[in-house]
Amino acid sequence: QVQLVESGGGLVQTGGSLRLSCAASGRSFSRSGMAWFRQAPGKEREFVAAISWSSTGTYYADPVKGRFTVSRDNAKNTAYLQMNSLKPEDTAVYYCAADSAGTGTIWASATYDYWGPGTQVTVSS
Repeated sequence: QVQLVESGGGLVQTGGSLRLSCAASGRSFSRSGMAWFRQAPGKEREFVAAISWSSTGTYYADPVKGRFTVSRDNAKNTAYLQMNSLKPEDTAVYYCAADSAGTGTIWASATYDYWGPGTQVTVSS
């Protein structure tokens, strides 16, 4: 079992940066695919980025390519999302998620069996 807690959200101006962290507990973190999703008010949850258990594969949604970077440190049981050049449309609650099987469709929320409670990111114009 994996328990996840996000941190690092906050209020930032357009063009600014934030680094989200996802601290995990549980033995299976190092073998779990990790992902970040976000949900804006009135919208469905959407895929943002994902990273394989070995960090050899990283994947990004088109709106964040070139601005966001996903990474992980298995020794620290932590995943990260570095967000640069933030835009007002990036405003959302950001969730980290773990795929303990490591074999599902990376952009599908149903793939992930563990979720954090979320952290709010607000980008002011």
